[in-house]
Amino acid sequence: MNIIAKIHKDIYRCVTADIITDDVILTNERLQHIKQRHPNDYELYLEYIKSTVEDPDYIIEANKPNSAVALKDIIIENNIHLKVIVRLVTSNDNPEYKNSVITFQTIRDKEWKRLLKNKTILYNKNEP
Repeated sequence: MNIIAKIHKDIYRCVTADIITDDVILTNERLQHIKQRHPNDYELYLEYIKSTVEDPDYIIEANKPNSAVALKDIIIENNIHLKVIVRLVTSNDNPEYKNSVITFQTIRDKEWKRLLKNKTILYNKNEP
């Protein structure tokens, strides 16, 4: 278990006001999941998990409670769209738990646009 980032609670309060820690971890089990399910993303873009979690362009509604889908557009050789799902720890959880990365992947431009059109946007970095 490694702390890989710190969330800004004021940003993530759009998901739940009851966030008890700002630490975000990536467990070995979840790291293996990312390596197996998204091997190219792991190899090429793992270094961007931290910036995606700490400074997302968007947070959209997730399918599970107390979870956030953080989206970030990374500009390198060409635009890369990243999606990180983070499970947030609340006062109802074990106090030893930390916020944790559930999965991480790149998404195509078409999927990026579909998510922003069809999902509820909880946070937009470009809107106050």
